[in-house]
Amino acid sequence: MNGFDRPRDGTADSENIEKEPAPGSSSSKWILRSSFVGPQGIRSGWSMLIFTAILVVEVLVTRVPVNLLLHSMKLNPSLEAWSPAVAAGILALLVLVATAIMAKIEGRPVLSYGFIDKRGLARFVLGIAGGVAALSALVLALKMSGWLIFDGRALHGKSAWSYGLQWGVAFLLTALFEESLLRGYLQSTLTRGVGFWWAAVLLSLAFGATHLPNHGESPIGIFSVVGAGLLFCLSLWLTKSLYWAVGLHAGWDWSQSYLYGVADSGQVARGHLFATHPSGGLIWGGGPTGPEGSIYVIPTMAIIALGLWIAWSPREPRRDSDSRSSEN
Repeated sequence: MNGFDRPRDGTADSENIEKEPAPGSSSSKWILRSSFVGPQGIRSGWSMLIFTAILVVEVLVTRVPVNLLLHSMKLNPSLEAWSPAVAAGILALLVLVATAIMAKIEGRPVLSYGFIDKRGLARFVLGIAGGVAALSALVLALKMSGWLIFDGRALHGKSAWSYGLQWGVAFLLTALFEESLLRGYLQSTLTRGVGFWWAAVLLSLAFGATHLPNHGESPIGIFSVVGAGLLFCLSLWLTKSLYWAVGLHAGWDWSQSYLYGVADSGQVARGHLFATHPSGGLIWGGGPTGPEGSIYVIPTMAIIALGLWIAWSPREPRRDSDSRSSEN
């Protein structure tokens, strides 16, 4: 069973509808049990609380050894560039463990929270290509408008390939971590309580809030992060899986940080293929936020959403074809 099987109108499942207590049973025990358990098992609010508690415990237990590992990697020049990938991989692993524990409690396959899809690999590859293409189109629009200046190549030869691979792995694991966390277990569980799209809005706002501390972030940048969260939820709604979202997320971030060397939510990666700098006003060029802080990002995301809808929106069978088939 897929964790995102749900009513197509986006309404909440009937988690709060309870049956009357059986004759002779204790009313107080029934009320207490019904506060924690509904027809679909543990209520969504308690499930999310348990999931969050597991993550907090995992972070507290692993914080010291992980910090020591990352610190030792930064002291080793040959390993330092891999530290972002290792950090992202550890976070993704912690989310996977917490999800696996909740899946065991709820009696469901661990992949049911967004990763059951026979066409998953194709959608993942399409997402990566779409992320690179969409970010490239955004960068091209900024360059042609004079809002982004290319200063030339920053890396050549072996260094270019090495950094490209390292950042590719890092952003793939980062995308896997963020999508598994916000659009995986939490989206599936919150959907049971408030409906798919209310859950999508709330978690996308939370996604935007995680970017608020970033130095150089801007209002348009935060808006684009929230919009990206809703875009990923749209792909989840249409495909019932996260493969496309993980691919696009990774391809988009890799193109920003490594390929074009622009800021990603106010942060510039060390080791990027091209050297660039913004020019002009903050609203148009994005300034220190990067392309995600430019007003151009809004039509870019709108075009991606339109493409998603055209490609994967549910289509009703034509009546004339149905009538012909019934006559045969």
